[in-house]
Amino acid sequence: MQRKELRGGAALTVLAADHFKTCRITINFILPSQRQTATDLSLLPMVLERGYADCPDMTELSRRLAALYGASLSTDSTTQGENRIVSISIGGLKDRFALHGEALSAGYADILFGTAFDPSLPGGLFDGEAVEIEKQKLREILEGEINNKRSYCIQQAQRLFLGDSPAGIERNGYLADLPGVTPATLTAAYRQMVRTARIEVLVLGADAQEVERRLLQKLDALDRAPAAICPAVAMPAAAPVVRTETVDTVQSKLCLVFTAGRVLTRQEMDHMRLAAALLGGLPSSRLFRNVREKQSLCYYCSCGFSYLISALTVDSGIDPQNNERARQAILAELAALVQGPISEREMEETRVAYISSLRAVGDSLAAMELWAVREILRGSFAEPEEVERSIAAATADDLRRVLGLLSLSVSYLLTKGETTDGD
Repeated sequence: MQRKELRGGAALTVLAADHFKTCRITINFILPSQRQTATDLSLLPMVLERGYADCPDMTELSRRLAALYGASLSTDSTTQGENRIVSISIGGLKDRFALHGEALSAGYADILFGTAFDPSLPGGLFDGEAVEIEKQKLREILEGEINNKRSYCIQQAQRLFLGDSPAGIERNGYLADLPGVTPATLTAAYRQMVRTARIEVLVLGADAQEVERRLLQKLDALDRAPAAICPAVAMPAAAPVVRTETVDTVQSKLCLVFTAGRVLTRQEMDHMRLAAALLGGLPSSRLFRNVREKQSLCYYCSCGFSYLISALTVDSGIDPQNNERARQAILAELAALVQGPISEREMEETRVAYISSLRAVGDSLAAMELWAVREILRGSFAEPEEVERSIAAATADDLRRVLGLLSLSVSYLLTKGETTDGD
């Protein structure tokens, strides 16, 4: 990872991608999440993807991408901790594979930075028809959230866990706010983003010098006051909230959210990576072997840890008659890891499996980019190889120590029956 700070609150990160025939360039606008702009910034990438000032027609944009040997353009808006990230990516064939020596990286950068910095604004605002079309698409996403019961259960648990904190602002915005999104509000949110966001550009396999040159040209034309990336946060320990929601479903969904109570150190985070894998991140994990296989209490049971909110999430699919038994079994497995023995064989099997997943990061451009963005947000800028060395040195006591920090914050159950609330 070669990282270079540029003027105007921007940075360029170059990731080695010599073993790929394709390349990828992504620009990330990172700014503090705000409730009042959440829906606009969720909609913004969908409108930006329709074209830019020099190519406002979607058909013409498709032709330009096709002329670059079938390049692809994509956009996204997400939240990470207390940050909102609006991303625009372009990918395609590397320059050296062009049949006639075309400067493909220059073409990619033109489209990428045109989309990011020179959107189509007829009359000074985003096109009203385009905004309405994309609003309908976003409405369908928001209204259809409950259709995927597993992700919906996790989202509901996270909402209870994060509450009104900035980290709890919705990735896709708010259905109630959608009618108020207009070309004027969207344009204002876009201009605020370009002016105040931290800009992180990642280059994988493209001509980094050409990308940097064209990026600086755009930055020089801007008046910017960039904000800092919001650091990781932690929800305090508190009495757990227990919630059951009634839905028409055959299989219950259970999500448990635990807080570490504080932000972990870099070393503790590495230990937590391995601990989460041991608990429920692998087919050989405790939750899979004991709760699913031995006790037959669930169809699946897995977990993951989010460093930016200091939370471990366990989610499971359960036969409704086993709801409480499965919940208690999951809690018992965590307690057993904290208080009981962890065999050398179990440690080694988990370590080997996790290190294998670390080494697989370099197998795709998307995985490499995702790793880099997460490290940028954490401010650690660690390579997978560095984490591998830390994982290799971790002991059973290290794992017990970080798991011992966890306390249950939310238990959310999606099932048939009456809706209940409790503490």
